[in-house]
Amino acid sequence: MKIGLAQINPVIGDYPYNAKKIIAYAHQAKEKGCALVVFPELALCGYPPRDLLEKKDFVDAGLACLKRIIQSIRGIGVICGFVAKNPNSKGNPLFNATLLFEDGKRLFQVNKCLLPAYDVFDEQRHFEPGAVTGPVSYKGCRIGLSICEDAWNDKDYFARQVYPADPVEQLMEKGADLLINISASPFFMGKYGFRTGMLANIARKYGVRLVWVNQVGGNDSVLFDGVSGAFSTDGNFIARAVDFSEDLVVVDTETMEGDMHPVSKDDVEAVWHALIMGTADYVTKCGFSKVLLGLSGGIDSALVACIAQKALGRENVTAVFMPSGYTSKDNFEDTRALAENLGIPYAVHPIDSIFETFLSRVCPNFDPSRPGITEQNIQARIRGTLLMALSNRDGAILLSTGNKSELAMGYCTLYGDMSGGLAVISDVPKTLVYRLARRVNAEHEIIPRRILEKAPSAELAPDQKDQDDLPPYGILDRILKAYIEEQKSIREMIEMGLDRKTVERVIRQVDQNEYKRHQAPPGLKVTSKAFGYGRRLPIAQRYRLADASLC
Repeated sequence: MKIGLAQINPVIGDYPYNAKKIIAYAHQAKEKGCALVVFPELALCGYPPRDLLEKKDFVDAGLACLKRIIQSIRGIGVICGFVAKNPNSKGNPLFNATLLFEDGKRLFQVNKCLLPAYDVFDEQRHFEPGAVTGPVSYKGCRIGLSICEDAWNDKDYFARQVYPADPVEQLMEKGADLLINISASPFFMGKYGFRTGMLANIARKYGVRLVWVNQVGGNDSVLFDGVSGAFSTDGNFIARAVDFSEDLVVVDTETMEGDMHPVSKDDVEAVWHALIMGTADYVTKCGFSKVLLGLSGGIDSALVACIAQKALGRENVTAVFMPSGYTSKDNFEDTRALAENLGIPYAVHPIDSIFETFLSRVCPNFDPSRPGITEQNIQARIRGTLLMALSNRDGAILLSTGNKSELAMGYCTLYGDMSGGLAVISDVPKTLVYRLARRVNAEHEIIPRRILEKAPSAELAPDQKDQDDLPPYGILDRILKAYIEEQKSIREMIEMGLDRKTVERVIRQVDQNEYKRHQAPPGLKVTSKAFGYGRRLPIAQRYRLADASLC
């Protein structure tokens, strides 16, 4: 049987748009000779719909739309994810479901069994877990149909099983000879290799053909890489879709042959494509087309400008340079050169006169040679206010340019450089910022070399350098990854060869600045644990990791 893997990028809640896309991809698959086309998890409404699921009209509109789609597609079977109502009077009122239909007839429905409630997932909030049903006989195959997390509980692959049951194992015990899993599996660095290994292991362990279709695109902070594929009984890829873009690939489950499309060659390239896709989707799905950002002459804003230009086109990105008396001559030249290299509009708005007005009211005894935190923050807030004013005037989303290392340490200013509608690189550690920037310049120089080589500085005081207040970024990022992403203890970090005092200082600053991050714009998630709604820590709390040994 030829199966089409329809890797689409739905817009959450835009049923007419999503339905049109589903119908179009079904017709394309039919034209390619497919007997069946498979769409991702909750393809009809987009994933994750979050608390839209609490709106009765939202659910009803989806079911009405599904009914129209069923009647519109003929001559090919369709598997499509949707939100179903739970007819029982007990339990949550909805199911995360998928439906197999053909020629106007509903053939088989499966409800998701395993509902994740970790990181960015919150499915137990709305959905009732289903029971394993099937396999279903279709076109000579016994299809074991499952939804995303249902495949993520293999005792031979995971050191710890989160759920008591394994739906895939149960489907195989019931005689499935073709597994199909539809997913909305988010991207983060390293996910591709881990996920591919897991799926390949299932196919190999059971000696079964496996088809997996993933959502692609950005929905708020969560990015989906796609890379839908099919695996042979020995666990090898026999079909694969591209990453970070919509695609339709065909696999023949009899000949075990299919389309093989290219994917990113490493994590740096994957993050680059993820940030471009995430920026484009966030801006356009929010109804905008234009963005602006402040260029400082530093590496972070330079990288964000490059991402924005790739995501939205040079005509839709405006760079604003806001120098002060502390701004170096190099940065006047470097910001202009960067804007010219990118071909984006460039505006200069000096802040000295505004700064002087503020100082006359707030800090009349100000010493320009020794600006304190108040004077430094005033500069950042002037810039933030100017950028927000330009954003309002031009109808363009302001992009915040802070990286994960700075946001973790609170090395940022509320209502200043944290202002904006999207924090593009807030989950990108500083060391990765440099790797991404070097990738930008791989073929020819776009980011001026001096930006890559100069010591990072906020330029809010004379001769200021980031390393005056922060540990070296190579060390800082190792500690932050260990603490935030890997949940390591102080003892474990010391065993990694890290200095105790530095570790304790970093952890203390991370914890103290939780309140800032709660007020930051949403960011694009590219690591296994990002700041945002996937990391839910209290602000008013007194637990400190260093104190654990004192209990």
